Amino acid sequence: MTKIKKPHGPLAGIKVVEMGTLIAGPFGGRLLAEFGADVIKIEVPQNGDPIRNWRVLHNGTSLWWYVQSRNKKCITLDCGSPEGLEILKSLLMDADVLIENFRPGTLDKWGLTKEALEEVNPRLIVSRISGFGQTGPYSKRAGFGAIGESMGGIRHLTGYPGQAPTRVGISLGDSVAALYSVIGILMALYNRDLNGGEGQEIDVALYEAVFSLMESMVPEYDQKRVIRERTGSVLPGISPSNVYLTKDGKYAVIAANGDAIVQRLLKLMGREDLLNDPRFSSNEQRVKHMAFIDDLITGWTSTLGLAECLDQLNAHGIPAGPIYSIEDIFADPQYKARDMILDVSHPEFGQLKVPGIVPKLSKTPGSVKWLGPKLGEHNVEVLKGIGLSEQQIQRMAEKGVI
Repeated sequence: MTKIKKPHGPLAGIKVVEMGTLIAGPFGGRLLAEFGADVIKIEVPQNGDPIRNWRVLHNGTSLWWYVQSRNKKCITLDCGSPEGLEILKSLLMDADVLIENFRPGTLDKWGLTKEALEEVNPRLIVSRISGFGQTGPYSKRAGFGAIGESMGGIRHLTGYPGQAPTRVGISLGDSVAALYSVIGILMALYNRDLNGGEGQEIDVALYEAVFSLMESMVPEYDQKRVIRERTGSVLPGISPSNVYLTKDGKYAVIAANGDAIVQRLLKLMGREDLLNDPRFSSNEQRVKHMAFIDDLITGWTSTLGLAECLDQLNAHGIPAGPIYSIEDIFADPQYKARDMILDVSHPEFGQLKVPGIVPKLSKTPGSVKWLGPKLGEHNVEVLKGIGLSEQQIQRMAEKGVI
């Protein structure tokens, strides 16, 4: 009996329309596309997604673009025009998911109200990512990831005591919101397809996505009025866990924050005389003597080069690692062994190195089929797929609808 070859990826057969720009919406669309979803990205004619021109450019196109839009089919469409809106509705009629990250009310202005979307496709799952969510007194405010990080709590904790708060070096708020969007989409698909549910909306706010990462801050403030502050490289309430200078001027990150691990570290450092010292007996005690313990560890790491220091720590089962730049990542055998830097064919570059796929699925892994397309590259393919003729497509192009 001949086996029918199934489409590649666990999300094969899922159709996604992405109307997002920049980071949050498109990152969510990218993740779905990596695992087999048919993602159609809609961009405005002429200019496209602004991320095409962000950061480091090659021949006028951002290198980030090739990663953020991999595996997507990109079309141009003026959704604010009557003709463009009808095309969009046609695309949504048999879609499973719509991802958008506009300011709340934007789709309503185009005529795509909640009621209109339900009429077009009652099974449609709509993921909305915005700065402050679809409801509440701040909902109409503009909100980028930087604001979500600030009001979500993480920037208050980032930096050193007595200094201005700093940002994490990436767009963390946008990326976390995208992950919640994808989680919500997968849950909604499961409910719709396996539990007999219907389409629904997923409301992701950037500040809430960041706030969800804030660990125990809420009950600590509620019960003890604890306001967590910036502590630099120290992990508050946990010891030892810090960065430690080595002989060659580099830093080892050591997270020996477990009673048994601390005992192993003391033996490794030749400090058996401290094994029964009450200052090391529990995390509660170690936190009280954090500065002393960190100085003790630095006294040991400063006698060793980074490589030797990490070799000894790892050999004794003590969690430790270096602080990597992208150059270090490129040279690391663990990244290579797990295909975390991929060489992907591209007509302009020949081969372009891009990040690998996360997570790793044993039976239905994700993949990179192609890198970010040219503006409107899939116009003809996608529009023909919903029944338009070449003549109709040409007329739309002449009118600036696509």
